[in-house]
Amino acid sequence: MSQGDNMTATSQRSDSLRSAIRPRSLFNSIKFFVLCHGMLQLAQLLVSGSLKSSISTIEKRYGLSSQKSGLLASFNEVGNTVLIVFVSFFGSRVHRPRYIGIGALIASLASFLIALPHFLCGQYEYDTISNTMDNSSGLCKLNAESANVTCSTTDSQTHQPAFPILLMGQLLLGIGGVPIQPFGISYIDDYASKKNSPMYLGILFTVTVIGPALGFMLGSFLLRFYVDIDKILSDGDILMNEDPRWVGAWWMGFLVAGTLLFLTSLPYFFFPREMPKEDSMQMCEDSKSEKLVAEKKQKDTVQIPSLGQFLKSFPHIALRTLRNPVYLLVVLAQVNLAAMVAGLATFMAKFIEKQFTKTASFSSLMIGAVSLPSAMLGIMAGGLIMRRVRLSVKALAIMCSIAVFVSIIFALPLLFLGCPTQRISSLHEDPIQECISACYCSDEVFNPVCGSNGVEFISPCHAGCQKMLNDSAGKVLGYENCACVGAGDALGSASPGTCGSGCAHLIFPFMVLSSLTCFVASFAHTPSFMMILRTVVPEDKSFALGIQFMLFRVLAFLPAPVLYGSAIDSTCILWGKKCGKNTSCHYYDLKLFRERFLGLQTFFVFGGLACFFLSFLVLRKHSANEEQQTVAMTDMAKQEKGVELKTPNSC
Repeated sequence: MSQGDNMTATSQRSDSLRSAIRPRSLFNSIKFFVLCHGMLQLAQLLVSGSLKSSISTIEKRYGLSSQKSGLLASFNEVGNTVLIVFVSFFGSRVHRPRYIGIGALIASLASFLIALPHFLCGQYEYDTISNTMDNSSGLCKLNAESANVTCSTTDSQTHQPAFPILLMGQLLLGIGGVPIQPFGISYIDDYASKKNSPMYLGILFTVTVIGPALGFMLGSFLLRFYVDIDKILSDGDILMNEDPRWVGAWWMGFLVAGTLLFLTSLPYFFFPREMPKEDSMQMCEDSKSEKLVAEKKQKDTVQIPSLGQFLKSFPHIALRTLRNPVYLLVVLAQVNLAAMVAGLATFMAKFIEKQFTKTASFSSLMIGAVSLPSAMLGIMAGGLIMRRVRLSVKALAIMCSIAVFVSIIFALPLLFLGCPTQRISSLHEDPIQECISACYCSDEVFNPVCGSNGVEFISPCHAGCQKMLNDSAGKVLGYENCACVGAGDALGSASPGTCGSGCAHLIFPFMVLSSLTCFVASFAHTPSFMMILRTVVPEDKSFALGIQFMLFRVLAFLPAPVLYGSAIDSTCILWGKKCGKNTSCHYYDLKLFRERFLGLQTFFVFGGLACFFLSFLVLRKHSANEEQQTVAMTDMAKQEKGVELKTPNSC
């Protein structure tokens, strides 16, 4: 080779080296992708947390039963379940970042759609009194005409479009969320180094736990503002936060989350379909490895089956996976625990609100700041134990069984740690009801007052009150001349608001036991996933995880909130009414509420324990069979060796 050729080759190598050393675009960095994906998942989970923290508020605002609100909470799983199978097929064929961005935009639209009923349904009109000095509405009426509550066609149809719009928003939210996690995880796994990939995925899984907690805390903060804060210019006629008719600004959380979803979706349209692998040692080797990766991808692309072949082989692979007894038992155990979590996440804030007479804001704060962090710490502790100690699959089954069993020990006292239903006049057969025989009270009014005798009435009229006390600003201070409150000929008084369950002091031990239950039960999270990965055929791992998440949705996340909602509705003792139609529940039998709500929790935990313990028995049986086979083969080998020693050498 001539000197000129050598100089040319050297020049070309230096040019290629300079181009290799040239700094990469920000959108060619997998670290930046992980940052964007963490922010996107956080925004997505804020929507879910905002809904669950506001579920009782939405019920009150639009007159929904708990069964309907449970259906609303689970409806996002419908679109997700239908499309998740196709995502596993198209994942390697499409521009994954772009599809994540499109899904995020759909989810953003869904979040805005969920908030839309607030702007369509007009101003919230709570029952009866306007806090003005010259208005005696809600007091005892001596003639039926002045007590009648007028109900126009417009009033009766005011909230009709709200529920379908909320359902549509949840459906779109599920559809938009389909590509976000699967495509994001696979993209990171493809282009992150083997050393950093677990760390990146760990960051994303941590966000999936932190996100709902932040959603509950955001909801707690926003529920302190009045629902119509954007429509009322003065503070003259706004309820106090502690009033049972209070409705917080539930819709603001969806606007915040929807805006964040929109902003975090934009970078995905600039990420490439493929990016250089993160663990490049040398620039020259980088280019070679990228060529090899590209060639491998071309081969893999050719080998990918068609959609028809994929759907045709789906039942066969599914049956093969489900015939694995350990896999099936572990998944059923996880389904039981997932059903418990789905129901509790949806209605635990409402349970605290009703059982201990707390505000919706305070109840959401307890879930976001106490219960969910406890579960996160439990998941981390379970993973740390597995990292420190090498456990066999059988030992993992024992660990899961012990964790769930101990959580049951902490959960059982919760069934007995609660409050009695407050004494409510008109729901009990009290002789004092004769005191309002001269009053004409509407059954559709809900403006609870607490009598000085400790009895709660659904309105001042039902307490027989004829006088209202106001301060200089027009705020109601109390009621006097209440015929149903006093004893004998003496007329008593009443204060606005509920009497409460009288056991708010029990909230502390309840939250301690509840958090310990979440913490200990979460120990089984990581070991149960490892049991699945270690007991299925290696080539079926991805498919087994897909089947697992599908069963989660079909058997847990879809039916559980509806089941919990139906159980809660069955404990209602006074339904609200609007224009002759039932709305949300005003009063529950708190003892039944506690027993049925927490009883379902205990039932699902026992189901998880039974499945984990059965998986241990199956593994022990397999282990015993393998030992017998090993002993038999050893004995046979010894016998064969003995025969060989006794046989004379022909040589």
